[in-house]
Amino acid sequence: GCGNGQVLQYVIRAIDDLQISQDKLVFVSGIGCSSRLPAYIEAYGVHTTHGRAIAYATGIKVTNPELNVIVFTGDGDIAAIGLNHFLQAVRRNITITVICINNENYGMTGGQVSPTMRMGEFSTTTPYKNIEHSFNLSFLARAAGAVYVARWTTAHSIQIINSIKKGLQKKGFAFIEILSQCPVNKKQFKETNEYIEYFLNESIKYAPDGKDSPTNHVFKDLNECFTAHYEGKIIIGELADRQDIQDYHQLYEELKENARNEFWEKHKK
Repeated sequence: GCGNGQVLQYVIRAIDDLQISQDKLVFVSGIGCSSRLPAYIEAYGVHTTHGRAIAYATGIKVTNPELNVIVFTGDGDIAAIGLNHFLQAVRRNITITVICINNENYGMTGGQVSPTMRMGEFSTTTPYKNIEHSFNLSFLARAAGAVYVARWTTAHSIQIINSIKKGLQKKGFAFIEILSQCPVNKKQFKETNEYIEYFLNESIKYAPDGKDSPTNHVFKDLNECFTAHYEGKIIIGELADRQDIQDYHQLYEELKENARNEFWEKHKK
């Protein structure tokens, strides 16, 4: 089957490890296969419109900063119609955790090409192969200033769980991209285990500390990752882990306090 069920398990395990109360959790989703996931979790959920999940999540977090806000999205949802909302939320450094399940196509509507489909692959709208370069959403998030960015495949269960836990504990925008199999529309292999083997064999880990990935394919230099991405390799790893950056809520509270003090200074007489 597809990787949505796997990702759901990873999220639940991460939340359980952190012992986050269900009444402090809100799951937000847009439109697409991944957007059904909040319905399977016993917590608050908001099912929104296509591409707008992050905009809704921003409103929820700003209104009630005590909530842990998690966005489930897919590449068709976040990389096309929702791309601007994605980048603006990163720029504002809203404290939400966005989990993008990237299967490189519009899985719910017939397997059309998405902005993340790698060059040379086939879809229902690119029957003679895709001739466009793909977005690497994790590179975009890193460049836009996300405090935490991680990129894995469904084959990297432990790494995903650890990244979700890290993301949920960060002050600021956390982005976790998970490359997933879509056996209905991308029929590269017959069995799920073949997809998992493919992910492991084709993955190259960004590891500036030099630690090996499961396949021992490691790049210490991010520029090498850019080159490998355009050659069709799957780049994985923690691409950003920034510290001591104020999030939107902290800055907003400071702004309110300064405005309040200025007001009373003017009117205390």
